[in-house]
Amino acid sequence: MSGFWQIPKIPELRNRLLVMVALLGVYRFGVFIPNPGVDRTALSSLFNQQGGGNLFDLYNMFSGGALEQFSIFTLGIMPYISASIIIQLMTVAVPALERLQKEGEAGRQKITQYTRYGTVAICLIQGMAIAYGLENMASPTGDGSAVVTAPGWHFRLMTVLTLTTGACFIMWLGERISEWGIGNGISLVIMAGIIVRFPDAMFTLFGQLRTGERNFLWVLLMGLGALLVIAFIVYCERGQRRIPVQYAKRVVGRKVYGGQNTHLPLKVNMAGVIPPIFASSLIMFPATIGSFWRGNQFLQDVQALFAPGSIIYLLTYGGMTIFFCYFYTSVTFNPADVAENMQKHGGYIPGIRPGKPTADFIDRVLTRLTLTGSLYITLVCLLPEVLISQARVTFYFGGTSLLIVVGVALDLVAQIESHLLTRHYDGLMGSGGTPMRGRRRAG
Repeated sequence: MSGFWQIPKIPELRNRLLVMVALLGVYRFGVFIPNPGVDRTALSSLFNQQGGGNLFDLYNMFSGGALEQFSIFTLGIMPYISASIIIQLMTVAVPALERLQKEGEAGRQKITQYTRYGTVAICLIQGMAIAYGLENMASPTGDGSAVVTAPGWHFRLMTVLTLTTGACFIMWLGERISEWGIGNGISLVIMAGIIVRFPDAMFTLFGQLRTGERNFLWVLLMGLGALLVIAFIVYCERGQRRIPVQYAKRVVGRKVYGGQNTHLPLKVNMAGVIPPIFASSLIMFPATIGSFWRGNQFLQDVQALFAPGSIIYLLTYGGMTIFFCYFYTSVTFNPADVAENMQKHGGYIPGIRPGKPTADFIDRVLTRLTLTGSLYITLVCLLPEVLISQARVTFYFGGTSLLIVVGVALDLVAQIESHLLTRHYDGLMGSGGTPMRGRRRAG
């Protein structure tokens, strides 16, 4: 890790990291700015009554604890992610959006603009649903008091305004982190919300150890399990299938170009942490609506079906994760474009004809590789749900949270290392280490 100490010597990298930390600090500060009109003591009692490992705990994790505080950032970044899902699905079905996606930077900016409009619309709907649902919630103390101190349209409109503004501000922060800082801003916002709640989980765990609710052997096994899950995630995230590519020699004047052997790296998990985030965003939306309307029997039945740990929830979550692995990979990686660019530069895969046969070969390899990656992500994400429902294990040991944290951390380290290497430094692993890239074949 000797290369870590070289970071302050690069002004651009140092400034980008400082901007990233400062903007994430602004996000964490906003989590504690409360919305008016809600009895937070009654709301906190409601969360304690619900217990851990349920829908509220899952949504609270993605909002960085803002839901429990009922702050202006209660909606978090999930409306933006939901809008991104809708827009990306529409790019497949709507030819106009598909053409925009192929127009380069100008088209991407237009799609980003549509995503922002969709985010505002989703925030308005979710904000009104949350406001109306809170008005129907009674305090769990049994004294007849309500969670909302002054229900009515004044409270509803104020809640919709503050929650929509807060979600749009988080969206702006995420975009600025990507532009001015380093790493993917949206993923870093989610990662920050997960990490800051990790010490609370540790204090709770050690409190159970001190009171005798858990024994030391159980804690040791859970810690070892968490380390094994992290090692498994790192192993799979760095896995690659390298397709050999050979470039023919070209004579231009007196110079000879090409004639080199290289490879096309295909990651085991091409979609990154996006599939479980997308799946969580969609599966939480209908269940959240049902959790607020306690008088509606139909919505209550839907909420019971999709309760975390249930068979329907596990099957739906796993199926949606696999679907989004394939969908997001197809959106971000086009084998036909890769084969066309390879042919333009005189490259070919040994034994495969250039053009469409090359595209078909890459597509077959990518399909098998994505199946392996999707099964790995599904296994990691469903593991904590089974442990929570069967053994009441703390939510942070494995699963979606660790997958997001480890995946985003690896991407951040890789981007920092690329800055170091472009300035002729050794990288984060030092002169005796290896860069953060895959070294093996998989799939």
